[in-house]
Amino acid sequence: MVAIVKDPGQYRAAREDEGIMAKIERLLLCTCEGTQRIDAATAAAAVGGAQVKETSHLCTRDLDMAERALAETGTTMIACGQMANLFAEIAAETGADLIATDIRDRAGWTADDTAFAKQAALLAEAALDAPATPVKDVTSEGTILVIGGADALAAGAALADTLAVTVILTEVPDDLVPTDAFDIARGRIVNVTGALGGFGVTVDGYAPLDPGGRGAASFGAAKNGAKSACDIILDLTGADALVPAPHKREGYLRADPARPAAVAEAVAEARQLQGVFEKPLYIRFDAGLCAHSRAKRPGCDRCLSVCPTGAITPAGDVVSIDPDICAGCGACAAVCPSGAAAYDDPPVAFLFQRLRTLATTYRKTAGHAPRALFVEPHGSEMIALLARFGAGLPADVIPVEVPNVEGVGHAEMLAALGAGFTAVATLMGPRTDRTVPERELALAQAISDTPDRLALLDVADPDALPGALAALTPEAPAFAPILPLGGRRDVTRLTAQAIHGDAAVLALPPGAPYGAVTVNTDACTLCLACVSLCPSGALGDDADKPLLGFRENACLQCGICESTCPESAITLTPRLNLAKEALEQVTLHEEEPFPCISCGREFGVKSTIQRIVAKLEGNHWMYTNSDNARLIQMCDDCRVNAQYHQENSPMRMGDRPKIRTTEDELRERDKLN
Repeated sequence: MVAIVKDPGQYRAAREDEGIMAKIERLLLCTCEGTQRIDAATAAAAVGGAQVKETSHLCTRDLDMAERALAETGTTMIACGQMANLFAEIAAETGADLIATDIRDRAGWTADDTAFAKQAALLAEAALDAPATPVKDVTSEGTILVIGGADALAAGAALADTLAVTVILTEVPDDLVPTDAFDIARGRIVNVTGALGGFGVTVDGYAPLDPGGRGAASFGAAKNGAKSACDIILDLTGADALVPAPHKREGYLRADPARPAAVAEAVAEARQLQGVFEKPLYIRFDAGLCAHSRAKRPGCDRCLSVCPTGAITPAGDVVSIDPDICAGCGACAAVCPSGAAAYDDPPVAFLFQRLRTLATTYRKTAGHAPRALFVEPHGSEMIALLARFGAGLPADVIPVEVPNVEGVGHAEMLAALGAGFTAVATLMGPRTDRTVPERELALAQAISDTPDRLALLDVADPDALPGALAALTPEAPAFAPILPLGGRRDVTRLTAQAIHGDAAVLALPPGAPYGAVTVNTDACTLCLACVSLCPSGALGDDADKPLLGFRENACLQCGICESTCPESAITLTPRLNLAKEALEQVTLHEEEPFPCISCGREFGVKSTIQRIVAKLEGNHWMYTNSDNARLIQMCDDCRVNAQYHQENSPMRMGDRPKIRTTEDELRERDKLN
């Protein structure tokens, strides 16, 4: 059986032997009843010289062509996204390997005369093997909590035949009649945790309905802090949501009771939330890279400040990400300076690979560079509408679909420039939180120093999209495309070096995750507290001499060193140093070591010890008219030894007894005789 999964912008068959690019045996191209132009030669070259067959009615009168192709061995690519499910059913019957991808809406239906280069790029992208997304099973037994007034009672009655319903009334109707179909209580929800299959609810004023009696309904004694659990929550209060970013919280349904159609839709959706579901694990978290804090010194809180759902919480020196609450917006991964939080649906390395494939294939075919447009599924729908009813996308604009554009950070924008796109735009969605995209755009513009090549587009009308893109038409960059390998920081640096050379130092806005540490050497005592707490190893010392070293490329600008320094000698400078020295450790402060006055072994910092002696000697009773000042100038071993042998030392237990030998025994025996 062939499983069909949906990857960004395409349908493909899941295979176990995933590599860099699938071997395509056959490519079926359809002009969609003559409404688009295609070119077999460029399409075949894009997918490794596959056998190309052209038609105009592949999903109807020429469907037998697809059936014959899918009956053969090897992988078949069909350039049709609209009827992908039809071709998937045929592939499932024959056990064929199928990749179905759209080139019509994204490239074929366009006012430009030809878009063969973009079609080739999209076909090459579709042939890439996407890594499997990690998932976990979420089980919902169908226990639902419905909250509201009379509308909640009606919804509970409608759901009681399929789900286990409890209704919490925020307003009690005058004609309330007890029922055995579901549980009823009154109360006020004060806290909600969890998500689908694992909600936790706290209720104040909780009072269950008394089932007996005549006349107006009565309730039991009210109780504050009552706790319960459920799989689904249906909120019909019409008040503020009980969770942050409610549209991103799986299992939490909310509808305005004043809109019956919305309530009916929410009730219908609730019926579908019983069973076992696959929950993607959007974020891969490596606690060893997290720079949240050290020894209770605050550090990086970028992910905490941008998470819309509250899935990220402090957990000591690191943060904790609740995979059940995480909605996969990717904002945390976009702002994480260390890569501790990395997007895994799919990994960012695969996005870099897609960008390079798209840009390289287009440039080879067209002879000039394209523009990139990051879109989420809503943006893809806009492009489809523009293609069907309008002018379509310009032929040099390649849409790059991602699960959520909030996850497109400065590294992704710069990676697109580095891979060979002349300009990069991100199309905002109707529910996009602009906080992270705007911040990351400013950082990318500062690093690239080309603000005209990067933009955020806030367009709601599909017909307005070509006009918005028209303002983003810079000349081709002067640098050669890079190979975007490594992590987000690596690709950022590679792109910046391609643009500016490998000797530039770029000033960055405050809060940037790149920068230098500046040390006031007059104030620094080389206590090295900053070294012991630096989470990235950017600050280092030397085992043989008092020294504070710094490797700028590793600095996350988390601020732990600055808040730790007891002398306030450290300041942070946001910048991106592209010189090779940034990859090596440089010395920020070095002093002469102090030799122990007893054994000569070097220890401590000479200036620090001299300063301590000068401050204490003759000014403190313990260091007046005594040799105690000498103790400060000794190493640990000599200091302990000297203190032990001092006259009146509190550690002395008397002189050590003389060791008796055989000669002593014989001598004493002779005296007795």
